[in-house]
Amino acid sequence: MEKVISKLNGHRQSALFLDRDGVINKEKGYVYKIEDFEFVDGIFDLCSDALRKNYLIFVITNQAGIGRGYYTVDDFEILTNWMLEMFKNAGIAISKVYFSPYHPIHGLGLYKQFEETRKPGPGMINLAKKEFQLNLQKSVLIGDKMSDVLAGFNAGVGQNLLLSPKQKSVMSKGHRNIFSLREAQDFL
Repeated sequence: MEKVISKLNGHRQSALFLDRDGVINKEKGYVYKIEDFEFVDGIFDLCSDALRKNYLIFVITNQAGIGRGYYTVDDFEILTNWMLEMFKNAGIAISKVYFSPYHPIHGLGLYKQFEETRKPGPGMINLAKKEFQLNLQKSVLIGDKMSDVLAGFNAGVGQNLLLSPKQKSVMSKGHRNIFSLREAQDFL
């Protein structure tokens, strides 16, 4: 039995980690209503390609709007369930959505704290790694803020991509800028 477990651990699953606001949906500031949610061009093609290449797909999203009192966990879950249904209708399975409602300065009550799950902390990625036995070195993260790519870098994700359509393409030790989600497909 030990040999089988060792063999499986040697071939851990690769993952595609996606930030939500700015990568899956257009950034509009604290989106929590279905009518305000607009998918980013290319997100369904990117996810379909990732699934064809045997990646598991995860959403990792800071949701400080909950911590600030702008909307509730229930509001977030209603929107998330609708979003997952839209992916499912397109033939795309999202393995899990992780969210962090905390903010160390602007959070209210129990949400006002430093929490490792809040990006740039690696907490959400580490939870996924543990729960799904992921190979982070062979995984890809796409975010639209430096806090997103820093979370990937801090967790040991192999490819950290900053979706930045208006910035010149840059490659640094911790990440690479990309102009579109189509360009991200080249890194899967």
